[in-house]
Amino acid sequence: MTAAIRMTGATRLYAIVGDPIAQVRSPEVFSERFAAAGANAVMIPVHVPAAQFDAVIPALLALGNLDGLLVTVPFKARMLSFATRVSPAAACIGAINALRREADGSWSGDMFDGAGFVRGALAKGERLRGRNVLQFGAGGAGSAIACALVGEGVGSIRLVDADPARSAALAAALTNSFPGCDVAAASAPPAAFDMVVNATPVGMRPGDGLPGDLGALAPGVLVGDVIIAEGPTPMIRHAQQHGCNWVNGRDMHAGQIDAILGFFAPGLRLAGGQIAA
Repeated sequence: MTAAIRMTGATRLYAIVGDPIAQVRSPEVFSERFAAAGANAVMIPVHVPAAQFDAVIPALLALGNLDGLLVTVPFKARMLSFATRVSPAAACIGAINALRREADGSWSGDMFDGAGFVRGALAKGERLRGRNVLQFGAGGAGSAIACALVGEGVGSIRLVDADPARSAALAAALTNSFPGCDVAAASAPPAAFDMVVNATPVGMRPGDGLPGDLGALAPGVLVGDVIIAEGPTPMIRHAQQHGCNWVNGRDMHAGQIDAILGFFAPGLRLAGGQIAA
């Protein structure tokens, strides 16, 4: 039975910011997990128009009862400048998707998209080690996923981004941090790959297609998509049409919940997949 969510004047706030924001499930999921722990805390959605980002975020962080912030598209790279300190992985990636208020009022940042994607794939019994990856998107989420995939031991990654300079910069950063992995920017899909990841916003809006020209996929290709949607995204439909296994945005989200809860509330411990006092 789901624990009742309560709010009082002493309730601690966590927020998720993005543009758009209506598609996110985090407020419900995290609020229920806080309630299950007996913690007087909730998560709320905050729609921050991109043009107002630099004005809104400092005011939001100044709220005395805000203890943490989740960050979704398109702000993961822009949010980095608001963190007092970041994890080594976030520094390499150049983006964060979570901020935590410390006792002295400063803010610590980290990135969990990559760990969530990897955990989501492994939870479905998928093999990642040794795969040759084609990835669309080298922004915040894409950088985190590529970093996590390299750490998981994939054989190679080819990065395709609408901004060639961004994919080249990510390839250089990953090569510097993981010199043993074959990482390179590309302008088009390679001739052969056995894993493809959409780490772009393509697929979020009605009428979207695929992030690139994939053509027919062999059944052994693992397809990943970061987009969270009510039904299959164009990327996931393409996988289904060709008999491919897939990992979607919900799998990635589920994979990072416990890690983010541990980051937000280090005084709480995880037990049996639930957060407990």
